[in-house]
Amino acid sequence: MTNKNQFMKNIIGLAILALAFGCGGAKINQSVGLANGTNDSGVIAMNTAAAQGSAEVSAVISGFSTEKRVGGIISYLASDELQGRETGSEGIEMAAEYIETIFKSNGISPYFKTYRDTLTNFEKMAYNLVGFIEGSDQNLKNEYVIIGAHYDHIGTADPIANDSIANGANDNASGTTAVLEFARYFGKYRNNKRSVIFALFSGEEKGLLGSKHLAKKLKDQNLDLYAMLNFEMVGVPLVGKDYFMYVTGYEESNLADICNTYAREKLVGFLPTAKEYNLFKRSDNYPFHLEFGVPSQTFCTFDFTNFDHYHKVGDEVSIMDFDHMALLVNKTLPVLEDIINAPVRELEYK
Repeated sequence: MTNKNQFMKNIIGLAILALAFGCGGAKINQSVGLANGTNDSGVIAMNTAAAQGSAEVSAVISGFSTEKRVGGIISYLASDELQGRETGSEGIEMAAEYIETIFKSNGISPYFKTYRDTLTNFEKMAYNLVGFIEGSDQNLKNEYVIIGAHYDHIGTADPIANDSIANGANDNASGTTAVLEFARYFGKYRNNKRSVIFALFSGEEKGLLGSKHLAKKLKDQNLDLYAMLNFEMVGVPLVGKDYFMYVTGYEESNLADICNTYAREKLVGFLPTAKEYNLFKRSDNYPFHLEFGVPSQTFCTFDFTNFDHYHKVGDEVSIMDFDHMALLVNKTLPVLEDIINAPVRELEYK
């Protein structure tokens, strides 16, 4: 894969240059929906005025993320140069510097003194990257929504054709890319009434170490957490489903219903296999569930049939669907905005 080095350098330069500039567009209408009651099908209903405001927001957001933009980000994060981003490695250090650059260029403040939150449960130097935008509402800003993904991977795997780098494009450069696009949006429009933390975790592949560390740290600081929304393996689309993505722990909360109400479509569904393999406990949402007891769940489009390269060297950028990734960002943004700006805490465990 060494013949890709110059190509990747060109992409990296273009990606960083593009990310330094805001995306054009009309001013966003900051009115948001409020889910109130259910319709005959059991889906939470939205009042007419709120639905209209949400539709106006969606119209502007629909073209916010693009194939080119997500392609530029994931192409660097999953490049050979980063050597599979194993926790504590030189490659993941390069990923961290890149993420910091994106945070800075989009006006995302460090949550702590710097973006780097050093892990205390791993023998090598490793850290989460934690950015922050304070909420605009005098009361709601004291409540927090965490939007997260892990940016580490496994480094190397069994070689195929002299290639031993496990690039981790889907797992989880794709989720990291989505979170960085969400950060760019809220950094641009500053329309979040609650405060938002953008957390990119290290050590997930070592046993959820980064999220365990951060969840405990924030709990010890008495953070008032409303919800933790995690993104994992969103690089390829589901096939043959009547929903766009699924959420782990689907039956545990009303998150899917709230999302579908704000999206005005069946954006989030139930994947039986996710329950069978207990994916709710296998990603970075789970430590926040244990520490805070608030809805903490993972959005995903990997269903065990649409991707054959889990923890293998074949998890390459070349098989990622950039159109799908941009569409996921654009479909999810108005939902995130409405959850963050809802006047009451609608999300809850059943």
